[in-house]
Amino acid sequence: MPNSHGSSPAAASDATANYSPRLCNEDLAPTRDQNWSWYNIFSFWMSDVHSMGGYVVAASFFTLGLASWQVLLCLLVGICIVQVCANLVAKPSQMAGVPYAVICRQAFGVFGANIPAVIRGLIAFAWYGIQTYLAANALMLVSLKFWPALSSLTHASWLGLSQLGWICFGIMWLLQAMVFWHGMSAIKRFIDVAGPAVYVVMVALAGWIVYKTGFDGISFTLASKALTGGEQAWQMLTATALVVSYFSGPLLNFGDFSRYGKSMGEIRRGNRWGLPFNFLLFSIVTVVIVSGTQSLFGRMIIDPIETVSMVGSDLAVAIGLLTMITATIGINIVANFVSPAFDFSNCSPQKISFRTGGMIAAVGSVLLTPWNLFQSPELIHYTLDVLGAFIGPLFGILLADFYLIKRSQISVDDLFDATPKGKYWYRGGFNPKAIVALLPSVAIGLVISFIPSLHAVANFSWFIGVALGAGSYRWIARGDVEKSTTQSYNAKVAMQKE
Repeated sequence: MPNSHGSSPAAASDATANYSPRLCNEDLAPTRDQNWSWYNIFSFWMSDVHSMGGYVVAASFFTLGLASWQVLLCLLVGICIVQVCANLVAKPSQMAGVPYAVICRQAFGVFGANIPAVIRGLIAFAWYGIQTYLAANALMLVSLKFWPALSSLTHASWLGLSQLGWICFGIMWLLQAMVFWHGMSAIKRFIDVAGPAVYVVMVALAGWIVYKTGFDGISFTLASKALTGGEQAWQMLTATALVVSYFSGPLLNFGDFSRYGKSMGEIRRGNRWGLPFNFLLFSIVTVVIVSGTQSLFGRMIIDPIETVSMVGSDLAVAIGLLTMITATIGINIVANFVSPAFDFSNCSPQKISFRTGGMIAAVGSVLLTPWNLFQSPELIHYTLDVLGAFIGPLFGILLADFYLIKRSQISVDDLFDATPKGKYWYRGGFNPKAIVALLPSVAIGLVISFIPSLHAVANFSWFIGVALGAGSYRWIARGDVEKSTTQSYNAKVAMQKE
Protein backbone atom coordinates (compact mmCIF):
# COMPACT_ATOMS: atom_id res chain seq x y z
CA MET A 1 0.00 0.00 0.00
CA PRO A 2 1.22 3.55 -0.58
CA ASN A 3 3.04 4.85 2.41
CA SER A 4 2.06 8.33 3.58
CA HIS A 5 2.22 10.67 6.52
CA GLY A 6 -0.76 10.31 8.82
CA SER A 7 -3.52 8.19 7.32
CA SER A 8 -2.95 6.70 3.88
CA PRO A 9 -5.85 7.05 1.45
CA ALA A 10 -4.79 3.80 -0.19
CA ALA A 11 -4.85 1.98 3.12
CA ALA A 12 -7.94 3.38 4.79
CA SER A 13 -10.98 1.34 3.83
CA ASP A 14 -13.39 4.21 4.42
CA ALA A 15 -11.35 6.87 2.61
CA THR A 16 -12.87 6.18 -0.80
CA ALA A 17 -16.33 6.91 0.59
CA ASN A 18 -15.48 10.61 0.28
CA TYR A 19 -14.31 10.29 -3.33
CA SER A 20 -16.50 11.66 -6.10
CA PRO A 21 -18.44 8.92 -7.92
CA ARG A 22 -17.72 10.85 -11.12
CA LEU A 23 -14.05 9.99 -10.64
CA CYS A 24 -13.89 6.74 -8.73
CA ASN A 25 -14.89 3.11 -8.79
CA GLU A 26 -13.38 -0.02 -7.28
CA ASP A 27 -10.87 -0.42 -10.11
CA LEU A 28 -9.66 3.20 -10.22
CA ALA A 29 -9.41 3.72 -6.44
CA PRO A 30 -5.97 3.43 -4.79
CA THR A 31 -5.22 -0.27 -4.51
CA ARG A 32 -4.74 -2.00 -1.18
CA ASP A 33 -3.04 -4.99 -2.83
CA GLN A 34 0.49 -3.82 -3.59
CA ASN A 35 1.98 -7.31 -3.60
CA TRP A 36 3.87 -7.53 -6.91
CA SER A 37 7.50 -8.50 -6.46
CA TRP A 38 10.42 -7.88 -8.82
CA TYR A 39 9.71 -11.22 -10.51
CA ASN A 40 6.18 -10.14 -11.43
CA ILE A 41 7.57 -6.98 -13.04
CA PHE A 42 10.27 -9.09 -14.72
CA SER A 43 7.55 -11.39 -16.12
CA PHE A 44 5.59 -8.36 -17.33
CA TRP A 45 8.52 -7.28 -19.50
CA MET A 46 9.17 -10.86 -20.60
CA SER A 47 5.60 -11.03 -21.91
CA ASP A 48 6.15 -7.72 -23.68
CA VAL A 49 9.49 -8.70 -25.24
CA HIS A 50 8.74 -12.35 -26.03
CA SER A 51 6.27 -11.78 -28.82
CA MET A 52 6.19 -12.15 -32.57
CA GLY A 53 6.55 -8.39 -32.87
CA GLY A 54 9.54 -8.35 -30.53
CA TYR A 55 11.13 -11.20 -32.46
CA VAL A 56 10.78 -9.39 -35.79
CA VAL A 57 12.09 -6.10 -34.38
CA ALA A 58 15.15 -7.71 -32.81
CA ALA A 59 15.86 -9.74 -35.97
CA SER A 60 15.52 -6.73 -38.25
CA PHE A 61 18.30 -4.84 -36.47
CA PHE A 62 20.78 -7.43 -37.63
CA THR A 63 19.90 -6.67 -41.27
CA LEU A 64 20.97 -3.02 -41.20
CA GLY A 65 24.47 -3.77 -42.43
CA LEU A 66 26.07 -3.09 -39.05
CA ALA A 67 28.62 -5.23 -37.26
CA SER A 68 27.25 -7.42 -34.49
CA TRP A 69 28.83 -5.31 -31.73
CA GLN A 70 27.22 -2.19 -33.18
CA VAL A 71 23.78 -3.77 -33.22
CA LEU A 72 24.14 -5.09 -29.68
CA LEU A 73 25.30 -1.64 -28.55
CA CYS A 74 22.19 -0.07 -30.11
CA LEU A 75 19.97 -2.64 -28.41
CA LEU A 76 21.67 -2.05 -25.06
CA VAL A 77 21.49 1.76 -25.25
CA GLY A 78 17.88 1.71 -26.46
CA ILE A 79 16.68 -0.70 -23.81
CA CYS A 80 18.55 1.19 -21.08
CA ILE A 81 16.66 4.33 -22.12
CA VAL A 82 13.44 2.33 -21.80
CA GLN A 83 14.55 1.12 -18.36
CA VAL A 84 15.22 4.67 -17.11
CA CYS A 85 11.90 5.89 -18.49
CA ALA A 86 10.06 2.91 -16.94
CA ASN A 87 11.49 3.75 -13.52
CA LEU A 88 10.44 7.38 -13.90
CA VAL A 89 6.88 6.71 -15.03
CA ALA A 90 6.40 3.93 -12.45
CA LYS A 91 7.01 6.12 -9.41
CA PRO A 92 3.82 8.23 -9.23
CA SER A 93 1.50 5.25 -9.76
CA GLN A 94 3.38 3.13 -7.21
CA MET A 95 3.28 5.94 -4.66
CA ALA A 96 -0.45 6.57 -5.03
CA GLY A 97 -1.53 3.03 -6.00
CA VAL A 98 -3.53 4.28 -8.98
CA PRO A 99 -3.42 3.53 -12.74
CA TYR A 100 -2.07 5.71 -15.55
CA ALA A 101 -5.44 7.32 -16.35
CA VAL A 102 -5.85 8.55 -12.75
CA ILE A 103 -2.26 9.81 -12.48
CA CYS A 104 -2.91 11.91 -15.61
CA ARG A 105 -5.41 13.92 -13.54
CA GLN A 106 -2.47 15.53 -11.76
CA ALA A 107 -1.25 17.13 -15.00
CA PHE A 108 -4.41 17.45 -17.12
CA GLY A 109 -7.07 17.98 -14.45
CA VAL A 110 -9.57 15.53 -13.01
CA PHE A 111 -11.67 15.60 -16.20
CA GLY A 112 -8.96 16.66 -18.63
CA ALA A 113 -7.23 13.32 -17.91
CA ASN A 114 -9.77 11.73 -20.22
CA ILE A 115 -7.85 13.26 -23.15
CA PRO A 116 -4.60 11.25 -22.63
CA ALA A 117 -6.60 8.25 -21.39
CA VAL A 118 -8.75 8.02 -24.53
CA ILE A 119 -5.74 8.59 -26.82
CA ARG A 120 -3.90 5.67 -25.20
CA GLY A 121 -7.04 3.55 -25.19
CA LEU A 122 -7.71 4.08 -28.91
CA ILE A 123 -4.11 3.22 -29.79
CA ALA A 124 -4.49 -0.06 -27.90
CA PHE A 125 -7.81 -0.57 -29.71
CA ALA A 126 -6.18 -1.20 -33.08
CA TRP A 127 -3.14 -3.10 -31.85
CA TYR A 128 -5.25 -5.44 -29.75
CA GLY A 129 -7.00 -6.56 -32.91
CA ILE A 130 -3.75 -6.90 -34.88
CA GLN A 131 -2.10 -9.04 -32.19
CA THR A 132 -5.23 -11.20 -31.92
CA TYR A 133 -5.09 -11.70 -35.70
CA LEU A 134 -1.42 -12.74 -35.49
CA ALA A 135 -2.23 -15.30 -32.80
CA ALA A 136 -5.19 -16.54 -34.86
CA ASN A 137 -2.85 -17.03 -37.82
CA ALA A 138 -0.61 -19.26 -35.69
CA LEU A 139 -3.63 -21.24 -34.52
CA MET A 140 -4.73 -21.67 -38.14
CA LEU A 141 -1.30 -23.08 -39.05
CA VAL A 142 -1.54 -25.61 -36.22
CA SER A 143 -5.06 -26.59 -37.31
CA LEU A 144 -4.09 -27.07 -40.96
CA LYS A 145 -0.98 -29.02 -39.93
CA PHE A 146 -3.00 -31.64 -38.08
CA TRP A 147 -6.32 -31.43 -39.92
CA PRO A 148 -5.55 -30.73 -43.61
CA ALA A 149 -9.23 -31.20 -44.49
CA LEU A 150 -9.92 -27.82 -42.89
CA SER A 151 -8.28 -26.19 -45.91
CA SER A 152 -11.73 -26.22 -47.55
CA LEU A 153 -12.68 -23.48 -45.06
CA THR A 154 -9.96 -21.16 -46.37
CA HIS A 155 -11.42 -20.67 -49.87
CA ALA A 156 -14.37 -18.35 -49.17
CA SER A 157 -13.85 -15.11 -47.27
CA TRP A 158 -15.98 -12.43 -45.63
CA LEU A 159 -14.68 -8.92 -44.89
CA GLY A 160 -11.22 -10.07 -45.92
CA LEU A 161 -11.00 -13.12 -43.62
CA SER A 162 -11.65 -16.77 -44.49
CA GLN A 163 -14.12 -18.98 -42.63
CA LEU A 164 -11.30 -20.78 -40.82
CA GLY A 165 -9.72 -17.40 -40.12
CA TRP A 166 -12.91 -16.20 -38.45
CA ILE A 167 -13.12 -19.39 -36.37
CA CYS A 168 -9.49 -19.06 -35.19
CA PHE A 169 -9.89 -15.33 -34.55
CA GLY A 170 -13.02 -16.03 -32.49
CA ILE A 171 -11.23 -18.70 -30.44
CA MET A 172 -8.31 -16.36 -29.69
CA TRP A 173 -10.68 -13.52 -28.89
CA LEU A 174 -12.53 -15.69 -26.36
CA LEU A 175 -9.35 -17.09 -24.76
CA GLN A 176 -7.98 -13.60 -24.13
CA ALA A 177 -11.32 -12.38 -22.81
CA MET A 178 -11.46 -15.30 -20.37
CA VAL A 179 -8.05 -14.49 -18.90
CA PHE A 180 -8.89 -10.79 -18.69
CA TRP A 181 -12.34 -11.41 -17.18
CA HIS A 182 -10.78 -13.01 -14.10
CA GLY A 183 -9.03 -9.75 -13.21
CA MET A 184 -5.49 -8.60 -12.49
CA SER A 185 -4.64 -11.58 -10.27
CA ALA A 186 -5.30 -13.97 -13.16
CA ILE A 187 -3.36 -11.72 -15.53
CA LYS A 188 -0.41 -11.72 -13.13
CA ARG A 189 -0.42 -15.54 -12.95
CA PHE A 190 -0.70 -15.81 -16.73
CA ILE A 191 2.23 -13.51 -17.56
CA ASP A 192 4.35 -15.23 -14.89
CA VAL A 193 4.11 -18.37 -17.06
CA ALA A 194 3.82 -16.97 -20.60
CA GLY A 195 7.16 -15.14 -20.77
CA PRO A 196 9.39 -17.97 -19.48
CA ALA A 197 7.54 -20.52 -21.67
CA VAL A 198 8.59 -18.68 -24.81
CA TYR A 199 12.23 -18.79 -23.71
CA VAL A 200 12.05 -22.57 -23.51
CA VAL A 201 10.77 -22.82 -27.09
CA MET A 202 13.17 -20.14 -28.41
CA VAL A 203 16.21 -21.81 -26.85
CA ALA A 204 15.06 -25.22 -28.12
CA LEU A 205 14.56 -23.80 -31.62
CA ALA A 206 17.98 -22.16 -31.52
CA GLY A 207 19.51 -25.46 -30.41
CA TRP A 208 17.82 -27.27 -33.31
CA ILE A 209 19.12 -24.63 -35.75
CA VAL A 210 22.69 -24.94 -34.45
CA TYR A 211 22.43 -28.75 -34.58
CA LYS A 212 21.36 -28.59 -38.23
CA THR A 213 23.80 -25.94 -39.44
CA GLY A 214 26.71 -26.15 -37.02
CA PHE A 215 28.25 -23.04 -35.50
CA ASP A 216 29.77 -22.15 -38.88
CA GLY A 217 26.27 -21.55 -40.24
CA ILE A 218 25.55 -18.84 -37.67
CA SER A 219 26.53 -15.24 -38.41
CA PHE A 220 25.82 -12.23 -36.22
CA THR A 221 25.85 -9.93 -39.25
CA LEU A 222 22.98 -10.94 -41.48
CA ALA A 223 23.58 -8.45 -44.28
CA SER A 224 26.61 -7.43 -46.29
CA LYS A 225 26.01 -3.75 -46.98
CA ALA A 226 28.95 -1.42 -47.46
CA LEU A 227 28.18 1.54 -45.20
CA THR A 228 30.21 4.69 -44.73
CA GLY A 229 31.04 5.93 -41.25
CA GLY A 230 28.20 8.46 -41.40
CA GLU A 231 25.72 5.84 -42.60
CA GLN A 232 26.72 3.50 -39.80
CA ALA A 233 26.22 6.25 -37.20
CA TRP A 234 22.77 7.08 -38.62
CA GLN A 235 21.73 3.43 -38.70
CA MET A 236 22.83 3.02 -35.09
CA LEU A 237 20.84 6.08 -34.00
CA THR A 238 17.82 4.81 -35.93
CA ALA A 239 18.03 1.33 -34.39
CA THR A 240 18.29 2.84 -30.91
CA ALA A 241 15.24 5.03 -31.53
CA LEU A 242 13.24 2.07 -32.87
CA VAL A 243 13.88 0.08 -29.69
CA VAL A 244 12.41 2.89 -27.59
CA SER A 245 9.52 3.48 -30.01
CA TYR A 246 8.61 -0.21 -29.97
CA PHE A 247 8.16 -0.10 -26.18
CA SER A 248 6.57 3.38 -26.08
CA GLY A 249 2.99 2.11 -25.72
CA PRO A 250 3.45 -0.21 -22.72
CA LEU A 251 5.92 2.32 -21.30
CA LEU A 252 3.31 5.10 -21.19
CA ASN A 253 0.79 3.08 -19.18
CA PHE A 254 3.34 1.14 -17.12
CA GLY A 255 1.69 2.75 -14.09
CA ASP A 256 -1.24 0.37 -14.62
CA PHE A 257 1.12 -2.36 -13.37
CA SER A 258 3.61 -0.48 -11.17
CA ARG A 259 0.67 0.53 -8.94
CA TYR A 260 0.74 -3.07 -7.65
CA GLY A 261 4.48 -3.02 -6.85
CA LYS A 262 5.55 -3.65 -3.26
CA SER A 263 8.09 -0.84 -3.49
CA MET A 264 10.08 1.19 -6.00
CA GLY A 265 13.09 -0.95 -5.12
CA GLU A 266 11.24 -4.07 -6.30
CA ILE A 267 10.09 -2.31 -9.46
CA ARG A 268 13.58 -1.05 -10.34
CA ARG A 269 14.98 -4.55 -9.83
CA GLY A 270 12.27 -6.07 -12.04
CA ASN A 271 12.94 -3.45 -14.73
CA ARG A 272 16.68 -4.14 -14.59
CA TRP A 273 16.29 -7.89 -15.15
CA GLY A 274 13.29 -7.63 -17.45
CA LEU A 275 14.74 -5.05 -19.84
CA PRO A 276 18.54 -4.88 -20.46
CA PHE A 277 19.37 -8.44 -19.44
CA ASN A 278 16.27 -10.10 -20.86
CA PHE A 279 16.11 -8.13 -24.13
CA LEU A 280 19.75 -8.70 -25.05
CA LEU A 281 19.54 -12.43 -24.31
CA PHE A 282 16.34 -12.66 -26.35
CA SER A 283 17.99 -10.75 -29.22
CA ILE A 284 21.00 -13.07 -29.30
CA VAL A 285 18.77 -16.15 -29.37
CA THR A 286 16.69 -14.49 -32.11
CA VAL A 287 19.65 -13.78 -34.36
CA VAL A 288 20.92 -17.36 -33.98
CA ILE A 289 17.55 -18.58 -35.26
CA VAL A 290 17.24 -16.00 -38.06
CA SER A 291 20.84 -16.49 -39.19
CA GLY A 292 20.35 -20.24 -39.16
CA THR A 293 17.31 -20.04 -41.42
CA GLN A 294 19.47 -18.34 -44.04
CA SER A 295 21.90 -21.25 -43.94
CA LEU A 296 19.21 -23.94 -43.78
CA PHE A 297 16.62 -22.68 -46.23
CA GLY A 298 18.63 -20.31 -48.42
CA ARG A 299 16.74 -17.23 -47.29
CA MET A 300 16.41 -15.24 -44.11
CA ILE A 301 13.08 -15.82 -42.34
CA ILE A 302 12.16 -13.19 -39.78
CA ASP A 303 8.62 -14.51 -39.16
CA PRO A 304 8.87 -16.85 -36.14
CA ILE A 305 5.65 -18.65 -37.06
CA GLU A 306 7.02 -19.58 -40.47
CA THR A 307 10.30 -20.75 -38.92
CA VAL A 308 8.56 -22.98 -36.37
CA SER A 309 6.27 -24.41 -39.04
CA MET A 310 9.32 -25.64 -41.02
CA VAL A 311 10.59 -27.85 -38.20
CA GLY A 312 10.24 -31.52 -39.20
CA SER A 313 8.40 -32.93 -36.18
CA ASP A 314 4.64 -32.34 -36.06
CA LEU A 315 4.69 -32.42 -32.28
CA ALA A 316 7.50 -29.85 -32.14
CA VAL A 317 5.61 -27.59 -34.55
CA ALA A 318 2.45 -27.84 -32.45
CA ILE A 319 4.25 -27.07 -29.19
CA GLY A 320 6.19 -24.21 -30.75
CA LEU A 321 3.18 -22.56 -32.36
CA LEU A 322 0.99 -22.98 -29.28
CA THR A 323 3.71 -21.33 -27.21
CA MET A 324 3.87 -18.45 -29.70
CA ILE A 325 0.11 -18.13 -29.32
CA THR A 326 0.51 -18.01 -25.53
CA ALA A 327 3.16 -15.31 -25.88
CA THR A 328 0.92 -13.22 -28.11
CA ILE A 329 -1.95 -13.51 -25.65
CA GLY A 330 0.46 -12.37 -22.94
CA ILE A 331 1.60 -9.21 -24.70
CA ASN A 332 -1.90 -8.45 -25.93
CA ILE A 333 -3.34 -8.49 -22.43
CA VAL A 334 -0.38 -6.56 -21.02
CA ALA A 335 -0.11 -3.90 -23.71
CA ASN A 336 -3.54 -3.67 -25.30
CA PHE A 337 -6.22 -4.93 -22.90
CA VAL A 338 -5.40 -3.62 -19.43
CA SER A 339 -4.68 -0.09 -20.68
CA PRO A 340 -8.03 0.61 -22.42
CA ALA A 341 -9.82 -1.14 -19.56
CA PHE A 342 -8.60 1.51 -17.11
CA ASP A 343 -8.65 4.32 -19.70
CA PHE A 344 -12.28 3.90 -20.75
CA SER A 345 -13.36 3.24 -17.16
CA ASN A 346 -11.81 6.60 -16.26
CA CYS A 347 -14.24 8.36 -18.63
CA SER A 348 -17.33 7.22 -16.71
CA PRO A 349 -16.37 5.26 -13.57
CA GLN A 350 -19.93 4.47 -12.46
CA LYS A 351 -21.02 3.16 -15.86
CA ILE A 352 -17.80 1.61 -17.19
CA SER A 353 -15.94 -0.86 -14.97
CA PHE A 354 -12.49 -2.33 -15.62
CA ARG A 355 -14.11 -5.36 -17.26
CA THR A 356 -16.49 -3.25 -19.34
CA GLY A 357 -13.67 -0.98 -20.53
CA GLY A 358 -11.62 -3.97 -21.64
CA MET A 359 -14.55 -5.52 -23.46
CA ILE A 360 -15.21 -2.24 -25.29
CA ALA A 361 -11.69 -2.49 -26.68
CA ALA A 362 -12.16 -6.18 -27.50
CA VAL A 363 -15.40 -5.62 -29.41
CA GLY A 364 -14.03 -2.50 -31.13
CA SER A 365 -10.97 -4.43 -32.30
CA VAL A 366 -13.21 -6.79 -34.27
CA LEU A 367 -15.16 -3.93 -35.86
CA LEU A 368 -11.87 -2.49 -37.13
CA THR A 369 -11.20 -5.73 -39.10
CA PRO A 370 -7.51 -5.57 -38.06
CA TRP A 371 -6.38 -8.16 -40.64
CA ASN A 372 -7.06 -5.55 -43.31
CA LEU A 373 -4.93 -3.01 -41.45
CA PHE A 374 -2.10 -5.52 -41.10
CA GLN A 375 -2.12 -6.30 -44.79
CA SER A 376 -1.01 -2.75 -45.60
CA PRO A 377 2.66 -2.24 -44.66
CA GLU A 378 2.45 1.46 -45.53
CA LEU A 379 -0.49 1.94 -43.17
CA ILE A 380 1.34 0.08 -40.39
CA HIS A 381 4.38 2.33 -40.95
CA TYR A 382 2.28 5.48 -40.61
CA THR A 383 0.47 4.01 -37.60
CA LEU A 384 3.78 3.53 -35.78
CA ASP A 385 4.84 7.10 -36.57
CA VAL A 386 1.50 8.50 -35.43
CA LEU A 387 1.70 6.41 -32.26
CA GLY A 388 5.03 8.05 -31.40
CA ALA A 389 3.66 11.49 -32.26
CA PHE A 390 0.88 11.11 -29.69
CA ILE A 391 2.61 9.05 -26.99
CA GLY A 392 5.82 11.12 -26.83
CA PRO A 393 4.15 14.42 -25.80
CA LEU A 394 1.86 12.64 -23.31
CA PHE A 395 4.87 10.97 -21.71
CA GLY A 396 6.84 14.24 -21.60
CA ILE A 397 4.02 16.27 -20.05
CA LEU A 398 3.26 13.58 -17.46
CA LEU A 399 6.88 13.42 -16.24
CA ALA A 400 7.50 17.18 -16.45
CA ASP A 401 4.45 17.83 -14.30
CA PHE A 402 5.28 15.21 -11.68
CA TYR A 403 9.02 15.81 -11.33
CA LEU A 404 9.54 19.45 -12.34
CA ILE A 405 6.27 21.13 -11.39
CA LYS A 406 4.84 19.03 -8.54
CA ARG A 407 8.29 18.07 -7.18
CA SER A 408 7.36 14.37 -6.86
CA GLN A 409 4.34 15.08 -4.66
CA ILE A 410 0.88 13.58 -5.13
CA SER A 411 -2.21 14.68 -3.26
CA VAL A 412 -4.06 11.38 -3.57
CA ASP A 413 -7.43 12.55 -2.22
CA ASP A 414 -7.48 15.42 -4.71
CA LEU A 415 -7.16 12.98 -7.62
CA PHE A 416 -10.75 12.00 -6.77
CA ASP A 417 -12.11 15.46 -5.87
CA ALA A 418 -14.58 16.79 -8.46
CA THR A 419 -15.08 20.17 -6.77
CA PRO A 420 -13.32 23.51 -7.28
CA LYS A 421 -11.65 22.95 -3.89
CA GLY A 422 -9.63 20.08 -5.34
CA LYS A 423 -5.97 20.68 -6.07
CA TYR A 424 -6.33 19.25 -9.59
CA TRP A 425 -9.55 21.03 -10.50
CA TYR A 426 -7.66 23.77 -12.37
CA ARG A 427 -10.32 25.34 -14.64
CA GLY A 428 -13.54 23.36 -14.72
CA GLY A 429 -11.62 20.11 -14.19
CA PHE A 430 -9.24 20.79 -17.09
CA ASN A 431 -5.67 22.13 -17.00
CA PRO A 432 -5.43 24.49 -20.02
CA LYS A 433 -1.63 24.64 -19.74
CA ALA A 434 -1.22 20.89 -20.29
CA ILE A 435 -3.65 20.93 -23.20
CA VAL A 436 -1.90 23.93 -24.80
CA ALA A 437 1.45 22.11 -24.48
CA LEU A 438 -0.01 18.88 -25.93
CA LEU A 439 -1.66 20.19 -29.10
CA PRO A 440 1.34 21.76 -30.90
CA SER A 441 3.65 18.96 -29.75
CA VAL A 442 1.37 16.35 -31.33
CA ALA A 443 0.84 18.49 -34.44
CA ILE A 444 4.58 18.78 -35.07
CA GLY A 445 4.97 15.01 -34.69
CA LEU A 446 2.17 14.39 -37.19
CA VAL A 447 3.73 16.80 -39.67
CA ILE A 448 7.01 14.89 -39.41
CA SER A 449 5.16 11.61 -39.96
CA PHE A 450 3.18 12.64 -43.03
CA ILE A 451 5.53 14.93 -44.97
CA PRO A 452 7.72 12.71 -47.21
CA SER A 453 10.74 15.02 -47.05
CA LEU A 454 10.82 14.61 -43.26
CA HIS A 455 10.53 10.80 -43.21
CA ALA A 456 14.22 10.50 -42.33
CA VAL A 457 13.46 11.74 -38.82
CA ALA A 458 10.06 10.03 -38.46
CA ASN A 459 11.64 7.21 -36.43
CA PHE A 460 12.53 9.81 -33.81
CA SER A 461 8.95 11.10 -33.39
CA TRP A 462 8.73 9.74 -29.85
CA PHE A 463 11.90 11.53 -28.72
CA ILE A 464 10.84 14.75 -30.46
CA GLY A 465 7.41 14.50 -28.85
CA VAL A 466 8.84 13.93 -25.37
CA ALA A 467 11.16 16.94 -25.72
CA LEU A 468 8.45 19.22 -27.11
CA GLY A 469 5.79 18.12 -24.62
CA ALA A 470 8.02 18.33 -21.55
CA GLY A 471 9.81 21.52 -22.63
CA SER A 472 6.70 23.47 -23.60
CA TYR A 473 4.74 22.40 -20.51
CA ARG A 474 7.64 23.21 -18.18
CA TRP A 475 7.81 26.71 -19.69
CA ILE A 476 4.04 27.33 -19.73
CA ALA A 477 3.58 26.05 -16.15
CA ARG A 478 6.79 27.62 -14.78
CA GLY A 479 4.78 29.73 -12.33
CA ASP A 480 3.12 26.65 -10.80
CA VAL A 481 6.25 24.97 -9.45
CA GLU A 482 5.57 23.62 -5.96
CA LYS A 483 7.57 25.48 -3.33
CA SER A 484 6.27 23.59 -0.31
CA THR A 485 7.09 20.17 1.08
CA THR A 486 4.83 17.36 2.22
CA GLN A 487 3.93 19.26 5.41
CA SER A 488 1.61 21.46 3.33
CA TYR A 489 -0.63 18.56 2.44
CA ASN A 490 -0.13 16.33 5.45
CA ALA A 491 -1.94 13.01 5.13
CA LYS A 492 -3.09 13.60 1.59
CA VAL A 493 0.36 13.29 0.11
CA ALA A 494 1.56 9.83 -0.89
CA MET A 495 5.22 9.16 -0.18
CA GLN A 496 7.60 6.85 -2.01
CA LYS A 497 8.05 3.42 -0.45
CA GLU A 498 11.49 1.93 -1.06
